[in-house]
Amino acid sequence: MKFDTPATTNPIDQLKVVGQPVDRIDGRFKTTGTAPYAYERHDAAPDAAYGHVLGAAIAKGRIQSMDLAAAKAAPGVLALVTAENAGKLGKGEYNTARLLGGPEIQHYHQAIALVVAETFEQARHAAGLIKVEYAPAKGAYDLAASHDKGKPAGTDDEPADSPVGDFDGAFGAAPVKLDATYTTPDQAHAMMEPHASTAAWNGDKLSLWTSNQMIAWSVGDMAKTLGIAKDRIHLMSPYVGGGFGGKLWVRADALLAALGARAARRPVKVALQRPLMFNNTTHRPATIQRLRIGATRDGTITAIGHDSWSGDLPDGKPETAVLQTRLLYAGANRLTRLRLSELDLPEGNSMRAPGEAPGMMALEIAMDEMAEKLGLDPVEFRIRNDTQVDPESPKRRFSQRQLTECLRTGAEKFGWAARRKPMQARDGRWLVGLGMAAAYRGAPVMKSAARVRLDARGIVTVETDMTDIGTGSYTIIAQTAAEMMGLPLQKVVVRLGDSTFPVSAGSGGQFGANSSTAGVYAACVKLREAVVKKLGLNAADAQFVDGEVRSGSRAIALGDAAKGGELVVEDAIEFGDLAKKYQQSTFGAHFVEVGVDAATAEVRLRRMLVVCAAGRILNPKSARSQVIGSMTMGAGAALMEELAVDTRHGFFVNHDLAHYEVPVHADIPHQEVIFLDETDPMSSPMKAKGVGELGICGVAAAIANAIHNATGIRVRDYPITLDKLLKDMPLPA
Repeated sequence: MKFDTPATTNPIDQLKVVGQPVDRIDGRFKTTGTAPYAYERHDAAPDAAYGHVLGAAIAKGRIQSMDLAAAKAAPGVLALVTAENAGKLGKGEYNTARLLGGPEIQHYHQAIALVVAETFEQARHAAGLIKVEYAPAKGAYDLAASHDKGKPAGTDDEPADSPVGDFDGAFGAAPVKLDATYTTPDQAHAMMEPHASTAAWNGDKLSLWTSNQMIAWSVGDMAKTLGIAKDRIHLMSPYVGGGFGGKLWVRADALLAALGARAARRPVKVALQRPLMFNNTTHRPATIQRLRIGATRDGTITAIGHDSWSGDLPDGKPETAVLQTRLLYAGANRLTRLRLSELDLPEGNSMRAPGEAPGMMALEIAMDEMAEKLGLDPVEFRIRNDTQVDPESPKRRFSQRQLTECLRTGAEKFGWAARRKPMQARDGRWLVGLGMAAAYRGAPVMKSAARVRLDARGIVTVETDMTDIGTGSYTIIAQTAAEMMGLPLQKVVVRLGDSTFPVSAGSGGQFGANSSTAGVYAACVKLREAVVKKLGLNAADAQFVDGEVRSGSRAIALGDAAKGGELVVEDAIEFGDLAKKYQQSTFGAHFVEVGVDAATAEVRLRRMLVVCAAGRILNPKSARSQVIGSMTMGAGAALMEELAVDTRHGFFVNHDLAHYEVPVHADIPHQEVIFLDETDPMSSPMKAKGVGELGICGVAAAIANAIHNATGIRVRDYPITLDKLLKDMPLPA
């Protein structure tokens, strides 16, 4: 199905099932422990051996020698895999560094060996017996020190530089201006389920159960790395215990499980131990961001500039922290630039809302600072600079843009009018502050396919390689099929995460929900046509209601169409140029109340509210869960999350959950989520958009702005730990 004209009325608009707050259909499997995760495929590989990964102890250089003798002789050891005996390996398209290092080392904890043994303990013990001699080389590990060496770097979709008008002239002439620099640190995904895989060979065919977000991408990369055809790989990932972008592509666990299984001639399971994950896998790169804003005295932005510097391994890509600045606020004269320095730290790559999440952390503090300079309310300043057209291409309108509505609704619901000037609100020992920020995230779409089956019992089965990373994909896909076929949810079966199924959009980039359900919609349209034809009904007036197909005076059970044999159809949604004609984005507004201890500078979140405009909300219950999860991650980014870099030796020091702090229940107060009533016919037949990443965009800045309102202290370097507040805290009254 080609989607190249705006959606009109269709069966989804009935909203009998879609749009309802349905419980997640996979929830009972996860809560009862019956959902099979990649490391737990005892049913498929009951005799699996255990692999333990050894990571490099240097960040750059070469392996001079590797003594494996003691490890080979250790009890229970079945095989050892290194670059020396793994055979010729390629490098996947989506990996910046090779997944198995040696003799060259590209980053700290790059995998250099796998020990396979009968038990996990035996494999771990034997890995500790491997003696490695290195020849370290000098590397670059400090973004601040490499700042001046950054080179222009764009992506496949975004240029490095995006100048519009005369920024320098307009900024120089502006009567009110801001020029400030902000930093965000390296951050870790820290999902609950580690990177884990179980691999088994049957002749030259590989079965791989792995924790992965993008099935087709990963099959392609595994095939390229192993040097075999894609049809020789069966990759399965029906349940994923969190990804946040860290599982968009295969990592060392998947490759080494496959190599270990081939060497041991039996199935092998590999899970990256938590301390290895932080340096071995990907992370959100640190940024240095310079914001320049010029405005007239009435608060009209005349010049806005945003420069961002980040670092990555050679051939890596920049953290695209200027993307939202290209689209969020009006202003005739604009300049955004991306710069990339080569660093020998572990690979930087996608993490929930890459680009916008760290970019909004800087932009939305700058907007607050500018509002203060102008003597304007921060909400009003943003509203004055709202736009309904792409600021860089004014002839292109937004498909839907309710930013002002989000801001006004949030201000009213939160009680923003009661906000006082900095340092003027107190509750006992707590200095109290209110802060806010806009939220913005792009809403891309991708081709997505599905197969649907109808049997004689009237049960519809959906098959697509879409993944559920804790986001509720099973449920919204089932809701889509149920709505289209006129069935209750109990009559729909959803099967996901299998490379033998049609290729979907996958889970990432906030495109998964809208695109994958649109693919199911397309397949169901074709199934409806097949059913009507099989039953000999009039397609013009056929209705699918309550398990029946009704036309004129006739009502026939849906399953009757499959009495002669199962009906099976397949289709994909392919998107035309609507996304080029109209800028498709999601918008929101965050409001936060904090308390800051007047003596210790400890920060406590007291209230959080976000208002979202993100197209049709397919399932308000699971969407709310996604948004509060995003808000929680944003709180972590604001107050505690930072991978500490050892700039001498090139690794993240706090590479475990004991020292890399993430928010816990006690850190998070009441969170309220409001979805504006919105449908976007330009986005897809579902008239929906993604929402799972919107909630993280801007929330850290809202917290920073609230801390400033409480204390009068402006912190521009995340995370906002108490040491950055204590020295400037106001003296006791």
